[in-house]
Amino acid sequence: MEDYTTRTYGTSGLDSRPLFGETSARDRIISLILGGITAILFLVTLISAFVFPHLPPRPLNVFFAVCIFLNCISAGILIWWYRQGDLEPKFRYLIYYISVSIIILCICANLYFHDVGK
Repeated sequence: MEDYTTRTYGTSGLDSRPLFGETSARDRIISLILGGITAILFLVTLISAFVFPHLPPRPLNVFFAVCIFLNCISAGILIWWYRQGDLEPKFRYLIYYISVSIIILCICANLYFHDVGK
């Protein structure tokens, strides 16, 4: 009787890696948490660039927010391709890396926008 929890994938040993399109619950939770934090921080950064602390907005703040938005577009395209199965599962780590770098950029931008440290 075969064990359906592990697969060989054409190799000599057993392998428990998921096939394309399959994700574990842990991976989904990590993706949702990281994506949620990234989205919330990006929205806060975008609002801060145009509204806080000065009206009208400073051009440098808007430029900073546009640069972060362009990084979000590239991350979104990678996520789209990954979900369609066009990318190998190892690209998930690249998506995580880009998301963390966007989070760090958003934190840096908000600290700059609100003159923290002066």
